[in-house]
Amino acid sequence: MTKPLREMATWLKAHGVEHIAREATGVYGKPVWNILEGEHQFHLLRANPQHIQNVPGRKTDQKDSADLLQHGLLQGSFVPPLVALREG
Repeated sequence: MTKPLREMATWLKAHGVEHIAREATGVYGKPVWNILEGEHQFHLLRANPQHIQNVPGRKTDQKDSADLLQHGLLQGSFVPPLVALREG
């Protein structure tokens, strides 16, 4: 599973993606987050799903994070930096 995730990150970078927002999910989202954070230096924001539900307007699952990020309406959850985790 790591190889396809790395290929996805390389593809995103090649297409000019710099900012990525993801809704905070359980353990299933951690590998994606780790690959995006570790190798390609994207600006990542982990959005709290409860916050997204409370933002006014009609939303769909596929468009939530992207549209809200683009308009500066997402509030990120705290995620300790990868470097801090390695040092501890």
